[in-house]
Amino acid sequence: ESFLSCLSVAPEVEETTKQAQLAVTTKPKAEKRKSVSEKSTAAKKKKAKLQQEDSSKKTKDEEQTQPKKRRKKKKKTISDVLAASEPKPGCPSDLQDVVAQYFSDKRSVTEREELQLQNSFFLSSNDLTHSLSSYLKLVCPKWAKLQKQHTEKNSVVLLIVCSSALRTIELIKQLTTFKGEAKVIKLFAKHIKIEEQMKLLQKGITHIAVGTPGRISALLEKEGLNLKALRYLVLDWNWRDQKLRRMVDIPEVKLDFLRLLESNVLTACKEDKVKIGLF
Repeated sequence: ESFLSCLSVAPEVEETTKQAQLAVTTKPKAEKRKSVSEKSTAAKKKKAKLQQEDSSKKTKDEEQTQPKKRRKKKKKTISDVLAASEPKPGCPSDLQDVVAQYFSDKRSVTEREELQLQNSFFLSSNDLTHSLSSYLKLVCPKWAKLQKQHTEKNSVVLLIVCSSALRTIELIKQLTTFKGEAKVIKLFAKHIKIEEQMKLLQKGITHIAVGTPGRISALLEKEGLNLKALRYLVLDWNWRDQKLRRMVDIPEVKLDFLRLLESNVLTACKEDKVKIGLF
């Protein structure tokens, strides 16, 4: 019986043993599958990361290769340029250059040659150390004699050209120690009618006129003023306004001034009657 009972138990033990063996053999397979799956996921993540890095690198390269948008440079004004530079006294070549540049595309070669300002046309220039009176004493040493000899109506011996009415008044005040008994007239358009100025010029002898090129040109055109007695044309060249502009830096003033030179002054200079001074 005991032998039989042992035989009857044996199949159960065998079955249990088979199941244990099956479990042992299937477990590694499951773990193997799990390991493969994890590796696959890790590979995908790594691939995605590489793609992302590659994409960002391409974007960076494209940004570097693409031309950068240029910032528009702010155009420098005359004030900016002059504020950054030291004051420099004017000289004949400065005026010669202004005249040459202005007429370069407005006149023929022959006409431009006729408009050239020769060095012999000029007086000594102000080196920025002179006041107006001291400068005029330097360039007009025989002023007292010229003043007495002058008898021409509608004309002046000394003509000072500046950029504005206010500057005209300032310059007339600075003439005190030079003018002596000479009569001075202001020639600008602000608050003064041209007819009034024509009457004053006709009424008596005037020795010095200070004014703007626009009004002076208008008086010459109307024959209220002539250059018969003129000996000195002094330009308020070095003075600058609040925007640091010289007379020839202001477009409208520059245009009137060049017309003045072209219409009357150059002829008188060529005849050696008039000398130009840069104050």
